[in-house]
Amino acid sequence: MSTSNQAPTKQTTLRFIAFNIVLSFFLLWWVWQQNQAATLPEIATSSDQKLQCVSYSPYYKNGQTPLNINTRISHAQIDHDLATLSQQFGCVRIYSVGQGLDYVPESAAKLGMKVYVGAWIGWVKKLNEKELKLAIQVANQYPDTVKALIIGNEVLLRGEQTEAAMKSYILRAKAATKVPVTYADVWEFWRKHPKLENDVDFVTVHILPYWEDQPQPIARAVNHTQNVMGVLSRTFTKPILIGETGWPSLGRQREGAKPSLVNQAAYMRGFLKVANQEHWNYNLIEAFDQPWKRGQEGTAGGYWGIYDVNMMPKFSFVGQVSERSDGLFMISAVLLGGLLFVVWSFIIRIRNPHHLLSMALLGSLVGISTKLQLEYLVTACRTPQELLALGGIAITGLISLLSFPAYLFQANQTAKNIILLSRTIFLLASLVASYLLSVDGRYRDFAITLYALPILQLSLGLSIFKQDIRPYFFAYRYLGILLVAASTFCLIREPSNLLALAWLGLSILIAWANWPLKANGTAPSTPL
Repeated sequence: MSTSNQAPTKQTTLRFIAFNIVLSFFLLWWVWQQNQAATLPEIATSSDQKLQCVSYSPYYKNGQTPLNINTRISHAQIDHDLATLSQQFGCVRIYSVGQGLDYVPESAAKLGMKVYVGAWIGWVKKLNEKELKLAIQVANQYPDTVKALIIGNEVLLRGEQTEAAMKSYILRAKAATKVPVTYADVWEFWRKHPKLENDVDFVTVHILPYWEDQPQPIARAVNHTQNVMGVLSRTFTKPILIGETGWPSLGRQREGAKPSLVNQAAYMRGFLKVANQEHWNYNLIEAFDQPWKRGQEGTAGGYWGIYDVNMMPKFSFVGQVSERSDGLFMISAVLLGGLLFVVWSFIIRIRNPHHLLSMALLGSLVGISTKLQLEYLVTACRTPQELLALGGIAITGLISLLSFPAYLFQANQTAKNIILLSRTIFLLASLVASYLLSVDGRYRDFAITLYALPILQLSLGLSIFKQDIRPYFFAYRYLGILLVAASTFCLIREPSNLLALAWLGLSILIAWANWPLKANGTAPSTPL
């Protein structure tokens, strides 16, 4: 590595202060903007009018997942859940009658609710037969409560059965029960298999603007749903149930489709307004957030709920909605971060007022960044391995920034080595993340909160002090080129995604920070 350790001048320190003031302004503006209440469409309903129906999957508690065959939902939980939902909805949709969910119609009947009963159809014939038999039994036992049997959910989309096989299951259900029978799939697959209309009593379609092959931004999402319904009404003659529609409150932005609490509320309200005008039959997705779905659909999969995992409403269907309500907490994070960095600087015997001010500003940024990073780790990490890897990135960034005062103002060699190693770690981690995003990015996040502040400081921040500490090894050049190429591909694939653009910018900065210098005849002082 090259080794520039000249003491910073007052002018240089002031430039670093100005740099962090600019970063603080933009970050605090973002926090302020997120805490502002947004005015959204209002739904014209009477106080006693309930919404039609909502998907009910009771797998929101820690460790609950339908993927575990030993999972069983207690009657007490179902009773409690439906009592909560009955205050706002007249109906629930379930996707299976296994794992204790065959009790749902009995519980719903006590509350005067209706149920769309689902029979889960997958690969395994033996399990399909068991589901079908129990679903028919429940429908016949509670004919006044069961609105319809939904035989299979997105089976053709997953490719787990053929159209002929689904027809057979549907006809067997129709022959064995008097309640209406239908099949549910995304709207495109209904158009690919229009003959199934002949075998069902009504067509059940899923319209999810966020998950479309061409994701719809929130500004066009309701119009998209309306256009799709127009197409379907011209394609099919039987009644249509919108079996799933909604918007996630957290997760990966897909092109211009951004998950957020305000966007979720905006879509739900906008959809309900149009649904009431058009007299659509609908089922919203979904009642409760589903943490287990993150394993299949990324972060967004876990956050489609109208209620969170604590059964608290995430937004209101009337009045204003704000994305965040933590302005005071954020201010506390700013003050605490600044104080900790000043105290740390004092501990290592830094007394210059300008140096202390620069570290106070850096610490304030670290305070907000750490808060956002912890939020991201909690919502996004699905396994201990992911928590270890992504948490390691967050810790690396924090340690590197804690090393700044000792390196910049005391030329401490240990602090310098920590910064050098951190740069390399961020280069390699960014390369791995960009590769995964480019080859399998549908369910992967742009982890901007973990990378942004450390990379900005390790690149632009250090450049202000003219601390040109870079590797001599030529391999770093290839790593940087690969990183920028992979990140560019992500942006080309999603040109409307501002997070992809931000990721490319961070990739360019960390590649530049690690761009190797030409050897000057002196052997590098470190192996990096």
